[in-house]
Amino acid sequence: MKCKRCGELAAVKLPSHHAGFCPGCFELFFRKQVETAVRRHAMIAPGEKVLVAVSGGKDSLALMRVLSDLGHDVTGLHVHLGIPDSSDPVCARTEAYCRENGFALHVLRTGDVGLAIPKVKAAVHRPICAVCGKIKRHYFNRFAYENGFAALATGHNLDDEVARLFANVLRWDATYLGSQGPTLPSEGRFVRKIKPLYRLTEFETAAYCFLKGIDHWKAACPYSGGASFTGHKKLFADLEHASPGQKIAFYEAFLAKGREHFAETNREGRQQLTPCASCGYPSSGELCGVCRIRALVAK
Repeated sequence: MKCKRCGELAAVKLPSHHAGFCPGCFELFFRKQVETAVRRHAMIAPGEKVLVAVSGGKDSLALMRVLSDLGHDVTGLHVHLGIPDSSDPVCARTEAYCRENGFALHVLRTGDVGLAIPKVKAAVHRPICAVCGKIKRHYFNRFAYENGFAALATGHNLDDEVARLFANVLRWDATYLGSQGPTLPSEGRFVRKIKPLYRLTEFETAAYCFLKGIDHWKAACPYSGGASFTGHKKLFADLEHASPGQKIAFYEAFLAKGREHFAETNREGRQQLTPCASCGYPSSGELCGVCRIRALVAK
């Protein structure tokens, strides 16, 4: 197969785009997809500082690389979860990559704030992935807000977004459907949330990392077994194989035709948030969810 752009031998085949690309042209394609996402959804204004949530996996490291190559001012934050035989090597790999490539990186250890994930798992009788996600979102946002970042960028790719959208549609969860999208505007102590990789699949980010020599962490989290999104991703992978282009078509159609309806519903029935009595960040009750989790762990 020949590269669609230059005619040389293709290294990456993309059925959803009816194209194949050589390594150099694939990088240009990848960057163009991110540029398009940033421009269409007003993710980053010139000169703004962007905090990248860096897990050490392929998506977050690819995101930091491509945003930097596009000229954006990026800094990474890695949340060390305190999981035995996992968090230390992931953190070390992430620090090494950022050091070798000149990226500023901060590390926040949840154990230092009373929220080491093994202790959280023992104290909270809920699916640990949901609780862990809540904790990470809180501290990513908190660090971004307190350190003057205009936006918080996460490495959610098209597969992640489609799986989440599908799960929310199955439940017809109007609250989550109304807030899902590539950009969530800033409000109060919530900084702008952006997902510049939403037009790119897991395969495409993996190919980008391979061709760019990005040494990312490949093992799954030891606590991630049984996550429902895995099954949703497989369903859409089968659909995409049979009918290339359905993932991006499904997601873009939601953004164009569905999201605003649910967003309007959310605005009409929106719950008033007040400052958490402990940390001061927005909460629906006296204590925010993260401070309630910390109290349970402390007991």
